[in-house]
Amino acid sequence: MDGGADGERLAASLTAWLDRLEFVDLGTDEVTARIIDAAAAWAAAQGWRSYRRAASVLPLPPPMTDRHSVLDVACARRDGPPVVIEVDHTDRRRTWEKLTAETAAGRVALWVRWGPGRFAAPPAPIHLVTCEVSRHSGPPGAGRRHSRTTGPARPAPVHSARDVDPVVEPLPLPSADPGSS
Repeated sequence: MDGGADGERLAASLTAWLDRLEFVDLGTDEVTARIIDAAAAWAAAQGWRSYRRAASVLPLPPPMTDRHSVLDVACARRDGPPVVIEVDHTDRRRTWEKLTAETAAGRVALWVRWGPGRFAAPPAPIHLVTCEVSRHSGPPGAGRRHSRTTGPARPAPVHSARDVDPVVEPLPLPSADPGSS
């Protein structure tokens, strides 16, 4: 299968999987962890082995060039090249560099971006997977909180039923004439 078509198919599949994800009032690190868990569960549902915090082919910048970056999820599959997944809530050039190095090594790279929207497209051949999340201020000292619901919006509240006369009676308006009262 063509790597580009395979990547697009995998990105669409992971997007559909993440579309079911729901949470309320989580911190940034908690949301990232929840999405990484969901990505690993998606890989398992495909019948693949998945590894969290797997070593990337990209070395760390100096002075730690003897070590390698890590990937959020790496997947081994029988029916194609390995799949690597990074999860971020910001645009990070280092992520682009890491995923580009992974694709050069023959892997399919999926970049899961989450947040309130307006996600910049990464350079090819990195495949973008988006996960829209609402955010709001948390209690003092708690930072931003994030929520995601997949169901329909909550219905309007039911108002008490009263017998209301549909006849509208005009009310007297004060005159604009200063001499009249």
